[in-house]
Amino acid sequence: MGQQAIEVFRACIPLFHALSDPARQDIILLLAEKEPLSVNEIAEHSNLSRPAISHHLKIMRDNQLVEIEQKGTTRYYSLSLDSSVEQLKQLIEIVEDECIL
Repeated sequence: MGQQAIEVFRACIPLFHALSDPARQDIILLLAEKEPLSVNEIAEHSNLSRPAISHHLKIMRDNQLVEIEQKGTTRYYSLSLDSSVEQLKQLIEIVEDECIL
Protein backbone atom coordinates (compact mmCIF):
# COMPACT_ATOMS: atom_id res chain seq x y z
CA MET A 1 0.00 0.00 0.00
CA GLY A 2 1.34 3.42 -0.93
CA GLN A 3 2.22 6.25 1.41
CA GLN A 4 -0.70 8.33 0.12
CA ALA A 5 -3.16 5.59 1.06
CA ILE A 6 -1.71 5.37 4.55
CA GLU A 7 -1.93 9.15 4.93
CA VAL A 8 -5.56 9.20 3.81
CA PHE A 9 -6.44 6.37 6.20
CA ARG A 10 -4.71 8.16 9.10
CA ALA A 11 -6.37 11.46 8.25
CA CYS A 12 -9.78 9.76 8.51
CA ILE A 13 -9.20 8.44 12.05
CA PRO A 14 -10.68 11.50 13.84
CA LEU A 15 -13.70 11.42 11.53
CA PHE A 16 -14.23 7.70 12.15
CA HIS A 17 -13.98 8.35 15.88
CA ALA A 18 -16.55 11.15 15.66
CA LEU A 19 -18.92 9.02 13.59
CA SER A 20 -18.51 5.86 15.68
CA ASP A 21 -20.51 7.06 18.68
CA PRO A 22 -24.24 6.15 18.61
CA ALA A 23 -25.21 9.41 20.33
CA ARG A 24 -23.46 11.43 17.62
CA GLN A 25 -25.07 9.26 14.95
CA ASP A 26 -28.47 10.04 16.51
CA ILE A 27 -27.68 13.77 16.51
CA ILE A 28 -26.66 13.65 12.84
CA LEU A 29 -29.88 11.86 11.91
CA LEU A 30 -31.95 14.31 13.96
CA LEU A 31 -30.27 17.32 12.37
CA ALA A 32 -30.75 15.79 8.92
CA GLU A 33 -34.46 15.66 9.63
CA LYS A 34 -35.04 18.87 11.61
CA GLU A 35 -32.11 21.28 11.31
CA PRO A 36 -31.26 23.81 12.58
CA LEU A 37 -31.71 22.96 16.26
CA SER A 38 -30.44 24.37 19.54
CA VAL A 39 -28.84 22.21 22.21
CA ASN A 40 -32.10 22.35 24.18
CA GLU A 41 -34.11 21.24 21.15
CA ILE A 42 -31.70 18.37 20.54
CA ALA A 43 -31.98 17.41 24.22
CA GLU A 44 -35.77 17.21 23.87
CA HIS A 45 -35.28 14.39 21.35
CA SER A 46 -32.61 12.56 23.36
CA ASN A 47 -32.16 10.77 26.65
CA LEU A 48 -28.81 12.53 27.08
CA SER A 49 -28.27 15.53 29.32
CA ARG A 50 -27.72 18.98 27.86
CA PRO A 51 -24.02 18.94 28.90
CA ALA A 52 -23.57 15.53 27.22
CA ILE A 53 -25.14 16.82 24.03
CA SER A 54 -22.90 19.90 24.16
CA HIS A 55 -19.89 17.60 24.50
CA HIS A 56 -20.93 15.56 21.46
CA LEU A 57 -21.63 18.70 19.45
CA LYS A 58 -18.14 20.01 20.27
CA ILE A 59 -16.58 16.82 18.92
CA MET A 60 -18.77 17.07 15.85
CA ARG A 61 -17.87 20.75 15.38
CA ASP A 62 -14.15 19.96 15.77
CA ASN A 63 -14.54 17.40 12.97
CA GLN A 64 -16.53 19.78 10.75
CA LEU A 65 -19.71 17.71 10.94
CA VAL A 66 -21.85 20.58 12.23
CA GLU A 67 -21.83 24.34 11.99
CA ILE A 68 -23.23 26.95 14.35
CA GLU A 69 -25.40 29.96 13.69
CA GLN A 70 -25.78 32.40 16.58
CA LYS A 71 -29.22 34.02 16.90
CA GLY A 72 -29.33 36.29 19.92
CA THR A 73 -28.09 34.21 22.84
CA THR A 74 -28.98 30.87 21.25
CA ARG A 75 -26.71 28.77 19.08
CA TYR A 76 -28.34 26.71 16.35
CA TYR A 77 -26.61 23.64 14.96
CA SER A 78 -26.94 22.30 11.45
CA LEU A 79 -25.10 19.68 9.45
CA SER A 80 -21.96 20.60 7.57
CA LEU A 81 -20.91 17.35 5.94
CA ASP A 82 -19.24 18.51 2.72
CA SER A 83 -15.62 18.22 3.87
CA SER A 84 -16.26 14.92 5.68
CA VAL A 85 -17.99 13.41 2.67
CA GLU A 86 -15.10 14.51 0.44
CA GLN A 87 -12.61 12.96 2.85
CA LEU A 88 -14.52 9.67 2.80
CA LYS A 89 -14.79 9.76 -0.99
CA GLN A 90 -11.02 10.19 -1.18
CA LEU A 91 -10.56 7.18 1.10
CA ILE A 92 -12.92 5.06 -1.00
CA GLU A 93 -11.07 6.07 -4.16
CA ILE A 94 -7.70 5.14 -2.63
CA VAL A 95 -9.06 1.80 -1.43
CA GLU A 96 -10.54 1.05 -4.86
CA ASP A 97 -7.31 2.04 -6.63
CA GLU A 98 -4.78 0.42 -4.32
CA CYS A 99 -6.46 -2.30 -2.31
CA ILE A 100 -9.00 -4.04 -4.53
CA LEU A 101 -7.53 -6.66 -6.82
